[in-house]
Amino acid sequence: MAELQISDPTIITQRELATHANDIEHLQADMDKLVKDMEEMKGAIQRIEKMLAEEQSKDRTISKIITIISAVTGGAVVWVLEKVVK
Repeated sequence: MAELQISDPTIITQRELATHANDIEHLQADMDKLVKDMEEMKGAIQRIEKMLAEEQSKDRTISKIITIISAVTGGAVVWVLEKVVK
């Protein structure tokens, strides 16, 4: 029976293909994990953007309320001063 030698081109090619297939499998697993991580990051960024938009809306509302209070207070001060000065 003929003994296979390590230098046999067919065996060398098969070993290389097996090594490459294993490497590709690991790369695919890494890529799948990266894609999952990216999706999680996109979700987190969307939640952050939503929170910021809500905060901006609250800031605008507070600013409008302060403006109204200032106008009413200013009007009341003017009215009182007009009554006191007369």
